Amino acid sequence: MRLWAAYGRTLTRLMPGRKLGLAIEELPPAPPPPAVAIPAPLVAQKPSLARMPAEVGLNAAPAGLDKATWKNFYAGKTRVEARLDLHGHTASRAHNEVRHFLELAYGSGLRNVEIITGKGEILARELPHWLNAPGLRPLILALVHSHAANTGSVRVLLRRRRG
Repeated sequence: MRLWAAYGRTLTRLMPGRKLGLAIEELPPAPPPPAVAIPAPLVAQKPSLARMPAEVGLNAAPAGLDKATWKNFYAGKTRVEARLDLHGHTASRAHNEVRHFLELAYGSGLRNVEIITGKGEILARELPHWLNAPGLRPLILALVHSHAANTGSVRVLLRRRRG
């Protein structure tokens, strides 16, 4: 506070018609900045398209899955090992639940899981997008509706854990 009061005593009021008599000193030109070696930019490695799995579609047989396994999975003859019911969830909470559920199922070595969205438009429409996101896509081999008439439930065939 004392500093501000001391500063205030140095100020003078400008009267109309009075010019401010400030002396402008010419400063010598600033010396050029020293040359700095700029490191070469790091080149990001693009993921190989061969290693990136293609987008998985609902009720479409994926490449690399034998016909017998696909036929049993598509027909619903393989036992569902775990289910996630998303009734009553908001979209953001459902997205987090799906991610957590699939990561846990994959980590536990499960192969066939089911996600129940209900027939609501938002979750049923968003689920395929969530499953094809880069964080989950490498875990998933195939997707099918549990029954042709039941579009509110999706069965997910997870990849086998390697190593």
